[in-house]
Amino acid sequence: MNPFESTPAVTMQGQFNTSDTHKYSVILPTYNERKNLPVIVWLLAKTFQENGLEWEVIVVDDASPDGTQDIAKELANVYGEDKILLRPRAGKLGLGTAYIHGLNFVTGDFVIIMDADFSHHPKFIPQFIQLQKAHNLDIVTGTRYRSTSTPYLEEATPGGVHGWDLKRKLVSRGANFLASTVLSPGVSDLTGSFRLYRLPVLRHIISETVSKGYVFQMEMMVRARALGYSVGEVPITFVDRIFGESKLGADEIVSYGKGVWALFTTV
Repeated sequence: MNPFESTPAVTMQGQFNTSDTHKYSVILPTYNERKNLPVIVWLLAKTFQENGLEWEVIVVDDASPDGTQDIAKELANVYGEDKILLRPRAGKLGLGTAYIHGLNFVTGDFVIIMDADFSHHPKFIPQFIQLQKAHNLDIVTGTRYRSTSTPYLEEATPGGVHGWDLKRKLVSRGANFLASTVLSPGVSDLTGSFRLYRLPVLRHIISETVSKGYVFQMEMMVRARALGYSVGEVPITFVDRIFGESKLGADEIVSYGKGVWALFTTV
């Protein structure tokens, strides 16, 4: 008898209509994403359904003035309130706290964090899951800067960036080079925000993380290494947002530099 089909196992894990007994919760922070949200949710639903996976999307909206929350409510009507959960906040409170807020509502045992603006295509999620299962990893993170996955995955294709000008590419490369040199985190893309976590691992790392904004992503990987968690990388193609404006500004770049120094002196 398969032990995962026993009554205690079913009670603990939940009952699923697929061979995969895991459930994947996507935390999707949004601010002014009314044009992007319907398409990214459609792509997520399509990806999960085609791969026979149980899923949900938690939309954490920071009081978008463009009607993003109205769109999220309509999507919940289309896909079901058990699939699309709108969990708004009162204002722009930061990316890190958006994940913390979203964690209060997840019902899956794995959590995927990603952007809502098409920078991260859901087509890579099955590779994340495949790599995690093959090597029993705690975390799988997308990377723009590797040509193969680590550990090796045959289906992986070279990563890259599309839609950035030379200045933006230099800033990103420079930020990752600085952090990698100073902190030695063991991953090639510290500033990315497309990742798969075991739920308890994410809860633990977030409880140790103190940074806000875009520095949050870097600290999460540094903390994961310090805490001894296993991390794999899957190459992804990063595409600059289609609708809306980038939320990365000079203040975030300065904050990133300060964050690298703070982690170097404390972790």
